[in-house]
Amino acid sequence: MYLIQKTLNKLNSDGYSFFLNPNELKDVCNHLKKKTYHIFKPYEDSDKNIIYKDTLPDVILFEIETNNDLRHQDILGSLYSLKINDNLFGDIIITNHHYYFYTFQYLQSFFEMEYTKIRNYNIQLIRRDINLLKDYHQKYEELSIITSSLRIDSVIAKVIHTNRDKVKELIKDKNVIYNYEILKDNDKTLHPLDTFSIRKYGKYKFHSVLQKTKKDNYMLIIHKYISE
Repeated sequence: MYLIQKTLNKLNSDGYSFFLNPNELKDVCNHLKKKTYHIFKPYEDSDKNIIYKDTLPDVILFEIETNNDLRHQDILGSLYSLKINDNLFGDIIITNHHYYFYTFQYLQSFFEMEYTKIRNYNIQLIRRDINLLKDYHQKYEELSIITSSLRIDSVIAKVIHTNRDKVKELIKDKNVIYNYEILKDNDKTLHPLDTFSIRKYGKYKFHSVLQKTKKDNYMLIIHKYISE
């Protein structure tokens, strides 16, 4: 509720919101009258988007230049190390061994001065045209699994090829994010389009139930996010 009120206050004062994940976006929109706002998406299926009233917000795209290979978790962890809220930056994109992230223009100088390393690697930020990635689409590897239950611990166990006790430990250690929030209950039932991230294993989306088997098991289609 605090984030909702904070976002509404920002909308009233600045005319636009922070970067919001799908859950946050839905919660804030539920407190707004229809046709009184617009949604800015850096590209068609972006995860983190911005609500604005009349004028498009000043958003910039940074490319991270480095001689080293980076993972999504490396970039995300290094951004968190700057001690800023994750609502101040948008999606992280890795494509063709190029690394990008979105943020607000008023933070440009901050990032250019403070964001100089990822892990032990020196980096340099280069501002790119905001429309450079407008035609980008997230890429997935399609997985087919068979599980006896739609409980998230059962599904994750099949996805990462382990047992449910191991998954319970991952959840207990706060290593699983479900729909952009830390998962606390291992018996949560998955629904189509739910997303979940597992530390060191990646990010996934539950696409659909393909069919039920003769033994009443579920055959599921899971999409695993991949970077080029």
